Amino acid sequence: MKSILMGRIADKIIDVNLKMKEGEKLLVVTEPEKISIAEAIASSAYRKGVEPVISIMMPRESDSQEPPYIIAEALKASDAFVSAVGKSITHTNAVKNAIENGSRGLVLTQFSEEMMISGGMEADFEEVKPICIKVAQTLADSKHVHLTTPYGTDLTFSATGRRGNALYCLVEKGEFSTAPTVEANVSPIEGTPEGVIVADASIPYIGIGLLDEPITFKVEKGFITTIDGGKQAEILKKDLESKNDPNVYNIAELGIGLNPKCRFIGLMLEDEGVYGSCHIGIGTSINLGGVLKAACHYDLIMTKPTIIADDVVIMKDGILQDGFHPEVFEL
Repeated sequence: MKSILMGRIADKIIDVNLKMKEGEKLLVVTEPEKISIAEAIASSAYRKGVEPVISIMMPRESDSQEPPYIIAEALKASDAFVSAVGKSITHTNAVKNAIENGSRGLVLTQFSEEMMISGGMEADFEEVKPICIKVAQTLADSKHVHLTTPYGTDLTFSATGRRGNALYCLVEKGEFSTAPTVEANVSPIEGTPEGVIVADASIPYIGIGLLDEPITFKVEKGFITTIDGGKQAEILKKDLESKNDPNVYNIAELGIGLNPKCRFIGLMLEDEGVYGSCHIGIGTSINLGGVLKAACHYDLIMTKPTIIADDVVIMKDGILQDGFHPEVFEL
């Protein structure tokens, strides 16, 4: 029954998100546990005259680990690709090279069958696109960005010279987007972030998901120096320590959630997109405009942020301010 219900979103992925044309070649990269999602997308592609190829790989040991060479080469050869995996390959050279080679991609990391039926994928992506672009343009090249929340986050950084990234789930040649998260993000200049991060909503990686209690991170000269909290904080600390890579503590990203259909469910691409939330990405930044490659990229998600970029208030207590068309997000 779920295979029937997933068909509606699968059609949307082919027609709306990827805008595929008859005769194009689609690569669906997946894992054994996600094969039902891959098959639903491939079936839709086939019905529409697109040639689908499903590549099944064993799950990566950790997020951001490169896929097998043969898949990396297939990504470059595709007209478009979908990554329906549990362990993220978004922040990899394989995806970066595919995009630079002219492919276009949609990333469905940690997708469930339920997410292929309802939730964030039901959003009107064309409607939120201009808002997402405007927020990204405001973040771009910001000399001073200040993030605060009522729960204790107080972080500053510079994004001078950095591009703003608008991810609104619609892609053209040479672009990729995660889905269903709609987000605008920027990668801070390495070494500039200073302050405190308090994640109060979710860290949807390594089995943590929705937070039972806040986790506090102290940031000095662009890197996390301490992590404090309960059991979930200890899970994260041990995982990061096990990477034996100092770059996993890098402040890699500020992302602002802009999808009014997303809800916190403990899965990455749904949680990151929740309107009124923001996240600080740590670790790899190369796909976002930064320069560091790390052993992982995790997002620390918080609610009710106030975000100011060069004296422009983008969001206050989780609400987009005048000039960013917040009426679209009335729930």
